Amino acid sequence: MSQNFFSLIRSRTTDDDKVFIRTVDGRSYTYGEMWQLSARFANVLSSKGVVIGDRVAVQVDKSPEAIILYLACLRAGVVYLPLNTAYTLAELEYFIGDAKPHVVVCTPDKYDAIEPMASSLGVFSTLTLGVEGNGTLAEEAASAAPSYETILVEQSDLAAILYTSGTTGRSKGAMLTHANLASNARTLVEYWHFTDRDELLHALPIFHTHGLFVATNVILLSSASMCFLPKFDPKLIRQEMRTATVMMGVPTFYTRLLREDWLNRDSTDHMRLFISGSAPLLADTHRAWTEKTGHHILERYGMTETNMITSNPYDGERVPGSVGPALPGVSVRITEPESGKLLPANSAGMIEVRGPNVFKGYWRMPDKTQSEFRADGYFITGDIGYMDDDGYVFVSGRSKDLVITGGYNVYPKEIESEIDSIEGVEESAVVGLPHADFGEAVTAVVILKDGVALTEADIMSRLDPVLAKYKLPKRILFEASLPRNTMGKVLKNEIRKQHEDLYK
Repeated sequence: MSQNFFSLIRSRTTDDDKVFIRTVDGRSYTYGEMWQLSARFANVLSSKGVVIGDRVAVQVDKSPEAIILYLACLRAGVVYLPLNTAYTLAELEYFIGDAKPHVVVCTPDKYDAIEPMASSLGVFSTLTLGVEGNGTLAEEAASAAPSYETILVEQSDLAAILYTSGTTGRSKGAMLTHANLASNARTLVEYWHFTDRDELLHALPIFHTHGLFVATNVILLSSASMCFLPKFDPKLIRQEMRTATVMMGVPTFYTRLLREDWLNRDSTDHMRLFISGSAPLLADTHRAWTEKTGHHILERYGMTETNMITSNPYDGERVPGSVGPALPGVSVRITEPESGKLLPANSAGMIEVRGPNVFKGYWRMPDKTQSEFRADGYFITGDIGYMDDDGYVFVSGRSKDLVITGGYNVYPKEIESEIDSIEGVEESAVVGLPHADFGEAVTAVVILKDGVALTEADIMSRLDPVLAKYKLPKRILFEASLPRNTMGKVLKNEIRKQHEDLYK
């Protein structure tokens, strides 16, 4: 039996006339139409000479055809390499030079800039795909056969390479296998109770694990449907929520929707599930959403390298501030970061994970791969957190965000939680900045709600009774917003760069 993830997807579908994907401007593909176009795309790729393991780098705008190209890559046994649409030509040169793809697919308007660079790096062919399904890939597909014999692959063969965000140092290509994608998708379909009656509101980008693998693969394995929004837009969310049953989003989706007058129990009564991930969801946001809609947001936790690791339960308590217990088949433990010694419940340490969801390693980085795994196979996530007595995981932040001030370890999340609980505070970010006396100085950047006028002294007076002296910020800075990446994660390295001379 083929271990190709596409074969599993195909085996789950019984109604080829069912709508697989539709857009807000009226375009759609049934499952049957998707099978045919993915076959045509796969035939085009094969005509370029791709073989099992070859990479296909894709930097295109979000469209149904872009998802179908991903499926075509699976069918052809080649490695899908999605690239952030915001990457510059210089950044693309690094990724293409590192991944060495056989084919590059870009938007038509970028062809003239990308093709010469790609060709100079050994790329065999550069194709184009536009947001309306236009471009040279579509033109060649029009005359290609609508059938394709899915390539037989092993479970351990690569299905995709996703580069980490590269917020510090060189971006690393996480190698994900057909087995990685299949195991996680199967688990999430069952754990989140997806069926063919579901329609997903899809407002996420598709070059990231969340929008590509979590959202799309779950829909495919449950024979459900999804509505593609080009980007997050509260007006479109309101319009499409009338027929949708599930929404996956990042925390900023929920904080922005909470400001909408139309959001209430009536406007969300057709929905069965709201899921949040990719960045921490404030407990206050969780509670405010429940109060306004009656729905408890289901927060989960994953990484590029691991797919999904934990999730609050579908049936059971969804704890605000927690990302839930480990998913079935996945093992999570908390260890002392340096020694790897197992820590007891409620003790903060390194989050480590083992399971069929965990990636194969970093592309062309064997030494880095080896250093990120324990001898017993656990992957060292780089995230700090703790597990309570009930097995619920709480993520405190990245280990690289740990602040060491005067010899004391300070976890930013603890301070951020206290600041965020102050009335009038929208959100905060705590970083360590260079300091001659302390090594690093705890520093907070605070975003206030509209119309609120809090001072540095006001916030310090609230923190002083509840935090040890060494944890208190040396300074509190007020900004209009926090820098974020496309998935809503706060870019603390940008904050550190912006204020690196504050104490000099």
